Amino acid sequence: MKKNDVKNDSRKDNNLMVKIATFIVDKRRAFYLIFALALVLCVISIPKVQVNNDISSYLPEETETRRGLTLMDDEFITYDTEKIMVTTITTETAEKLKDKLEKVDGVKEVEFENDDDHYKDSAALFTVTLSVRDDLDRELEIVDDLKAQLDGYDFYAYSDSIDDSSKQLEKEMTVILGIALVIIIAVLLFTSQSFMEVPIFLIVFGVAALLNMGTNYLLGEISFITKSVAVVLQLALAIDYAIILSHRFAEEKQTKNAYDAIVTALSKAILEISSSSLTTLAGLAALMVMQLRIGMDMGLVLCKGIICSLVTVFFIMPGLLLAFSDKIDKTTHRSFVPSIEKWCKVVIKLKNIVPYIFIAIIAVGAVLSSMSNYAFDATAEQLKKPTENSIAKRKVDEIFGTDHQLAVIVPSGDYDREAKVISLVEENPSINSALGLANTELDDDHILTEKINARETSKLMNIDYDLCCLLFQAYGAEHDEYNAIFGDVNDYEVPIIDLFMYVHEKMDLGVINLDEDQTNDINDLYDKLTDAKDQLESDNYSRIIFTYKCDVESDEAYQMLKDVRSDVEKYYDECLLVSDSVNSRDLGDSFGGDNNKINLITILALLLILMFTFRSAGVPVLLVLAIQGSVWINFSIPFLTGQRLYFLAYLVVSSIQMGATIDYAIVFTNRYLELKETMDNKQAASTALNQSFPTILTSGSILTLAGFLIGMISTNAIISALGTALGRGTLISIVIVMMVLPQIVLLCDKFIEKTAFGKKVTDGDKAAKREMSGIMFVNGHVRGHVSGFMDGVFYGLVKGDIDAKVELGNQQDLLLTESNEDNIKIDEKQEDEDNENNEEEQ
Repeated sequence: MKKNDVKNDSRKDNNLMVKIATFIVDKRRAFYLIFALALVLCVISIPKVQVNNDISSYLPEETETRRGLTLMDDEFITYDTEKIMVTTITTETAEKLKDKLEKVDGVKEVEFENDDDHYKDSAALFTVTLSVRDDLDRELEIVDDLKAQLDGYDFYAYSDSIDDSSKQLEKEMTVILGIALVIIIAVLLFTSQSFMEVPIFLIVFGVAALLNMGTNYLLGEISFITKSVAVVLQLALAIDYAIILSHRFAEEKQTKNAYDAIVTALSKAILEISSSSLTTLAGLAALMVMQLRIGMDMGLVLCKGIICSLVTVFFIMPGLLLAFSDKIDKTTHRSFVPSIEKWCKVVIKLKNIVPYIFIAIIAVGAVLSSMSNYAFDATAEQLKKPTENSIAKRKVDEIFGTDHQLAVIVPSGDYDREAKVISLVEENPSINSALGLANTELDDDHILTEKINARETSKLMNIDYDLCCLLFQAYGAEHDEYNAIFGDVNDYEVPIIDLFMYVHEKMDLGVINLDEDQTNDINDLYDKLTDAKDQLESDNYSRIIFTYKCDVESDEAYQMLKDVRSDVEKYYDECLLVSDSVNSRDLGDSFGGDNNKINLITILALLLILMFTFRSAGVPVLLVLAIQGSVWINFSIPFLTGQRLYFLAYLVVSSIQMGATIDYAIVFTNRYLELKETMDNKQAASTALNQSFPTILTSGSILTLAGFLIGMISTNAIISALGTALGRGTLISIVIVMMVLPQIVLLCDKFIEKTAFGKKVTDGDKAAKREMSGIMFVNGHVRGHVSGFMDGVFYGLVKGDIDAKVELGNQQDLLLTESNEDNIKIDEKQEDEDNENNEEEQ
């Protein structure tokens, strides 16, 4: 039958959704072309998307860490370093290795001294500073060259600043995505109605994922966390949309040709899928209000991913289903999803026990989850997974102790105050060392910032004394310090670093002429001084680097920060502290507010969406309570197991878990409210649970497995914590929906009816329910199961079983009577004769 020969009512329907669906199906080839062009652009754009690996850059601008890092980027030059520990060697061998390492191209300097800070227990610790900046690939090449020089030695190398985790993460996520696809295919093959549906699903998923990845280019840059999890989460969160449309298409094809079936299916699925996506979008959008801007980054990309999935399902999938309709029919298979009727009966029987246990559990979970020990430092030992870098750092720490850096930024221009600050802070027992211009040695006898007079300069620089006197007088005149001219020149002193910079400047101008050896010495010293100033002093600020030995997030570290600030403020009105400990403190300060905002916005948004969906005030409260309970239980587990919970995993997963897994509760509740109109409450709950199981199994198992997969494979502490929490949370939500929610709904059925906005089911309505078997005459509106579900105005014969609510068109009884039984038999005889005549004609 040709498409144009069919005049189905759905095509004549003036319904807006039908018109939209018809337009999409009719223009499917045009949409193919549009999406093909978009995919080409996205594929080109994907490699150009900038990835930010620094989570501290997402801190609010007003935090001390963010202000300090921005200022250091603007005012100072920072070189990356690699720490290398070589074990079982002598100090003589260590000195030779130092010389070898210094000769490696790209190495600026190698720090090693024969002291306890660099040599202990027959192990030598080298701190290698690289001359290359802002070129990760080149830095990694230099590190490889350094390691090559140590071939044959037992050594451990790590860096806190040379971060190649993004490359490692890309490899891991490729593996994770590959395994996730295998899992998705296996689940779809198990739960789908036709084998041909699976390739269609994969095409739709692939297009949606590429669109989301490519459009990230429009955002400028995304975080490494978002880049890593976005694709997997998009597939897991949006898989329902394709399944809904596919199932609708299969239902409509039972009574329509393929074209009309897909138009009708799409017209019904647009609203259903859009409504389903709202809860997920609400949860993800809540992330955008985080004070920590990485929430905006993740929320925006994941919301965009959901929208890309919606658009792809609406505009690409209908054409694919229509094109492969015949193959879908040929590959149809029986459902492999088992019936869970026995489980349903057990759940219903326990309705007076389990809900009260659940209430007690979520109460405890709410308390314990609030007591969880949150980690704000991604390098925290309990969060780490064994990587080459982390293993090396642990080995170095075992011998030489923990070593973290603290940068103190103060106004420049007063070396005396800097020296006093360094001296005072070094007295703190938690401080290991200090580095600033005010304590940097020029030689064994002089400090860079030490003040010297003309006579001392003459000896130090091996320059004629009279020339030095003229030099000091010229320096004083240029700096408006005339005591060098009108007083005794030897009473006038200048910091060594300033004097040498001045001498070099005058040499370049030709004002001062020195012999070749003196010129070379001045030039060499100038290079060292310039390098020191670039790292430690700018026109406006000075930077002092301290190292401290306490753990980043310990009380000792936080107390040390307070003591250091107090010491610095004795000499300066303003200062900035920058360190991992300060960063953890800033993240911790923003966590409480972010957590409250996300929870409040997510819950309010879900309540509003569910209120309009169910036209009830009671249903949203019950569903949100059930899923919020699963969130509390999820995050009480780290407390019970004594593990630290990374704060970002809590913020992101609690939002996703609320927004995404509440769909499972919606699926069950929708079916229950429909079925209770034609069944008693217990039977309706049991049937709804059994019918919901395939949908919940498909979506829930994929999200659960994807989460655990990320948690197990990723070596990145943040990604791993996020994946584990998401997988565990989804599994808990599934258990609650499949076990506890039906019981809560049954116990609160009267509460649900009293808080409904729409038409309520009354006892009179339930009394109209009939259960009949055999051949019967029906004249009226029938809703229920009539050898299959039926809802509509029906006039005619039904052969089979009726278990339905019947609103009679007149007052005649539906049961057969002696007066109409003969008529029915005559009708049957006439029908048989007509069938025989038709067969003879054929």
